[in-house]
Amino acid sequence: MESGVDRSSAAKPLVFVGGTAILADHLLSNAVVICREGKIESVGDSQPIPEDSEIIDLQGVYLSPGFVDLHVHGGDGADFMDGDEHAVRTAAAAHLRGGTTTIFPTSTTGSPQLIHRMIDACQSVSQESLQHLANASPLANTTALPHLPGIHLYGPFFAAGKVGCHDANGRRDPEQNEYQSYFDRDFVRIATCAAELPGATSFYRMAAEKKCLITCGHSNSSWTEMQAAFDAGMRHVDHFWCAMSSVPSLRARFQVPMQASMTEFVLMQAAMSTEVISDGCHLAPELLEFAYRMKGPDRLCLVTDANRAYGMPPGEYVFGHRDSGGWLFSDGNVGWTLDRSSLASSVQGMDQMVAHFAQSTSATLPEVIRMASLTPAERAGIDHETGSLSPGKRADLLVLDPDLKIQQIYVQGRRV
Repeated sequence: MESGVDRSSAAKPLVFVGGTAILADHLLSNAVVICREGKIESVGDSQPIPEDSEIIDLQGVYLSPGFVDLHVHGGDGADFMDGDEHAVRTAAAAHLRGGTTTIFPTSTTGSPQLIHRMIDACQSVSQESLQHLANASPLANTTALPHLPGIHLYGPFFAAGKVGCHDANGRRDPEQNEYQSYFDRDFVRIATCAAELPGATSFYRMAAEKKCLITCGHSNSSWTEMQAAFDAGMRHVDHFWCAMSSVPSLRARFQVPMQASMTEFVLMQAAMSTEVISDGCHLAPELLEFAYRMKGPDRLCLVTDANRAYGMPPGEYVFGHRDSGGWLFSDGNVGWTLDRSSLASSVQGMDQMVAHFAQSTSATLPEVIRMASLTPAERAGIDHETGSLSPGKRADLLVLDPDLKIQQIYVQGRRV
C-alpha cells in the first residue's frame, strides 16, 4: 500500500465503473459510483460520467464501504495506550491496511494520567489527519490514516474477576471526578463500564448526556443489573461471550435461584447490540452463526479487538501501555495469556474478520459488510458521515477481490 495520497485523484471527479457495489441491503452489479471532493456524489447502474473524470475500472470485482472498528487497541508494535502520537499513527495506519477507514482507539486499564495522555495523543493525530485530508497535497512526513472521530473509553472500569489480559492493578470502580474529566474532553464517543460496579449507573447517565454509545463489558452482571444499566442508557455489550457473565458464573455469585446473565439480556432486548471477534480463534462458526441469527446484521458488529501484535511476528508483547501493561503471547493467529490458558485479544485486522465471517456463516455479503461498516457507524452515531455507499457520505472505499482480499483503499476519495 502506498504512503500518502494521490494528488491526481484529489483534483478530478473519481468514478468507479465495471464492478459490483456492495450496498447496505443488496449488491448492485455494473455499478457507476461517482465521487467528488472527497464525498460520494451518486451511485447507480447507469448515469452520465463527468468529463475529465479519473475512471477506475473495477474489472468485475467489488466496491465496498470502508470498515469501522469500534474496539481496537493497537497494531504494528504500538498500543494506543502508549500515549504518544507516533504510537497512535503506527497503530491506526496498521488498521487502515486492513480496510479500517474509521477507527475508535480503545483504552485499557491504567492510571488516569495514562488515559489522559492517550486521549491527548489521539486528539492530536485526529486533527492532523483531518488537516492532511483537507490539503490537496500530503503534509511532509505524514502517512495516510483512517478517520479518528473519538476514543472508546474501555478500561479501567471492569469487574475485578473479569479483567482478562488487562493489567489488574489498573482496574477500579468508577468515580465521578475521574470519568467526568474524560467526558469533559469531548472526545469520548464510546464508553464502557461493568454494570455491577458501584457508581456504574451514574457513569452511564453522564455518558448518555454526552451522546456516547454506552456499553457493558468485562462484567459478571446479572439481568437485574443489566436492566438498571439499560434504564440508564446502556445499549451495547462488548465482544459477545468473552469476559462476560453466564448463568453458571452467576450461580457462583448468587447461589439459587439461578440468574439470567448478560447473554440472555442481550438476546431478549431488541434494542441491545453486541459485537463478535470473528478471527477463527475466539468463536466457533456455530457461535458466529447464532449471534448473526439472533441479533441480525443491524445489531451485530464485527470488531478486531486487536493488540500491538497485529502485523508483527509471533512472540511476547505488552498489552496496554508499553511500561506498565500486562504481557501476552501471540502465536501469529491470536493472542494468549503467557501461560497459554486463555485467549488475550486478537492479532488480526478487519479484512480477516470479514472474510472469516463470510466463509463461516449464512450471512449474505451485503450483511457481512454492513456488520463491519454501517452497523458500527450507526451504533456510534456517525452513519450520516460514513458506513455505506450513499450519496453525501465520505468516499471511504475498498476495492475487494472475489475472496474479499483488499486490492485498493480510498480515504475521502484519495487512494492510499
